Amino acid sequence: MVGKRSGRALLREEGLERTDNNFDLTTWPQVNMINQKNYYTEYLKRDDQILPLRLQQEERRNRMATNAKDRDRALAHAKPGDIPTGEPDLDLEDEAGMDESSGLSGQDAIGSKVIVIHPGSQNLRIGLASDALPKTVPMVIARKSKVNEAEESDGEPRPKRLKLEDGTSLEPEKMFGEDFAKHYSTMCADLKIHMRNNKRRVLPNSKELIVNYNKRTPPETISEHNDPLRIDWTEVPEDPDLAPGHYTGKDALRIPDKSSPRYKLFWPLRQGWYNERDYKEKKAIYDDFSAIIEDAIKTQLNLTRKKEWAQYSCVFVVPDLYERQYMTQALTMLLRDFGFNRVCFIQESLAATFGAGYTSACVVDLGAQKTSICCVEEGMCVENSRINLKYGGADVTETFIRMMLFDHFPYQDINLNRRHDFLLAEEIKTKFCTLNEGDVSPQLYDFHLRAFGQDTRKYTFKTYDEVLLAPQGHFEPTIFDNSQKLEGRRKLIDRSCDLYDGSPNDPTSSAQSAIIAMISPSAAPGSQSTILNGEATNGNVDEASVRQLPSHLQRFADQDRMPNSARGSPIPEDDDTPMPQTDGNATAVARVLDPSLRDDVIPIAPLDVAIVTSVLHGARGDDRKTRDFLGGVMVIGGGSQIPGLYAFLEQKLKESRPGFAKDIMIGTPPRELDPQGVVWKGGSVFAKLRGTNDSWIGRTEYDCLGARVLAYKLMWPW
Repeated sequence: MVGKRSGRALLREEGLERTDNNFDLTTWPQVNMINQKNYYTEYLKRDDQILPLRLQQEERRNRMATNAKDRDRALAHAKPGDIPTGEPDLDLEDEAGMDESSGLSGQDAIGSKVIVIHPGSQNLRIGLASDALPKTVPMVIARKSKVNEAEESDGEPRPKRLKLEDGTSLEPEKMFGEDFAKHYSTMCADLKIHMRNNKRRVLPNSKELIVNYNKRTPPETISEHNDPLRIDWTEVPEDPDLAPGHYTGKDALRIPDKSSPRYKLFWPLRQGWYNERDYKEKKAIYDDFSAIIEDAIKTQLNLTRKKEWAQYSCVFVVPDLYERQYMTQALTMLLRDFGFNRVCFIQESLAATFGAGYTSACVVDLGAQKTSICCVEEGMCVENSRINLKYGGADVTETFIRMMLFDHFPYQDINLNRRHDFLLAEEIKTKFCTLNEGDVSPQLYDFHLRAFGQDTRKYTFKTYDEVLLAPQGHFEPTIFDNSQKLEGRRKLIDRSCDLYDGSPNDPTSSAQSAIIAMISPSAAPGSQSTILNGEATNGNVDEASVRQLPSHLQRFADQDRMPNSARGSPIPEDDDTPMPQTDGNATAVARVLDPSLRDDVIPIAPLDVAIVTSVLHGARGDDRKTRDFLGGVMVIGGGSQIPGLYAFLEQKLKESRPGFAKDIMIGTPPRELDPQGVVWKGGSVFAKLRGTNDSWIGRTEYDCLGARVLAYKLMWPW
């Protein structure tokens, strides 16, 4: 009987026995499976693993070591009777040694090496943080061109006039179209009714009086040598090779229109955006934006050598609803092109509260071409309250000129594309426009027209209600010309998109989305068929539909008429809490509104409606916050200098929010600050704070991380 054989013997007989030297089948390292129950990692969980924070800690340690060595050296050389000084608080003295060589001390020593820059659509404000007031420079550059801006488009004037087929001009009452004439006549009739209700005297034939006077009053000619206020024009060399390539600021506005060689004006910013309409290349916009700021630093701050700029830091003021492309380009320009030591960004509304000394406010900034509204609470901008409207003081100027031409303005050839006419229109608007009804009466005024190569002409004219109806356009913005504000949008600069899913990632807010949904209801997906009764085209909405509160505000207005016991508990502060469904679902619509719609719809809304929208979205149903914001409305900017604006706005807000009438108060910048410089002043205050080092961006961090460093350094979510 044959015994049982082993498996090894069977493998040997079949030739399958292993004959190698027990080496592994592969040299590739074997990785064991991760234990999912006890998985743990320290990646990006400590501050020293993030470059900006690690550099900050290293800088602090180096400073501590240096101070310790200096203290030991001082103790070693001290005499026996000397009393050693206490150790300073390193957190509060981070920048104490920055400017010891300048001979300054305290706050001025810190600010003498910090440049504060606040660019706007029409003016640039710049200065050292130690200065009391900023330097104001027009945000314009003049470059050589074949034709100037007034000769383009066959010399079409601005405001645009209608003409007959044979090219002859129409009567002043018809030259701006039937829509404008009808809207203007309606505003005049409404003003008369309002004045009669307020027991003010209204002459029945006031319009006829001023029209007849303006028709028959010729100008008076004044020779140049008899004009004490003649203009010093910018002298341009006749040789094109000797003429500078560009002029900036006031020199650009004072170049004669018929200069040889010709110069054309370019404004890099329009309506708070990059001006893509007047440029053909994206690089040209960036170059002009950089050239204006660079020339301002050299001429206004007397820093003519770029090598010195490495010793200076910069605080750059950005809009509340900024665009990421604007921020990244500004960061590149300041650190790489200008070579500043470090850079910090601050939002306009937050800077305004710093400048005015407010802790909680609803900031309304009436600029030249945009109006921004934002609620600020405890040093932070409330994200969902940010609103950016595309109208401002320039629209008031153009509308005022259209109204005056409608009433037979004696200077019928005025063209805002010409430089001297543009400056003249701004001067007339600043002098004569008001929102005080007591000033509405036939008034006699005059102005002097000074053009290059011509004698000065003195015009005498009369005004009636045009001085009030033009600035009243802030509350009836459909009177403005909004036809070209979207022209060229996204022609050169694409919107910023997320790196992973490709969706637009420019910041937005529920208040801004509510304004857009109010203008164009069809733009809100999932919304009701109509939010407002009216057809929207380029921001022009039927005025009757805009004046009433939108549906998402009507619910709060209904609450004002209810007793306090009937109100429910306030909405929780958590942004992830779903909003309750109400009769108007614009709040829910605003959350899902496509960000790309901001490029297709011009955000235009009455100023009082926009303020109420911002406050309600910022307070999120909290009655106490609503009262705080409405009681601290701060109006700043050049457009706020119109006499009577504060009282007029306060009355409008009380009419729209009767339940909060006793709480509504319009505040002015304290300490008699210029409303135009409050934002810059806040930037200078912020630059001198010793505890703001966390927000400074250095060149080392930028070289390593690029624009990604903004996610770690900004004071708000990037």
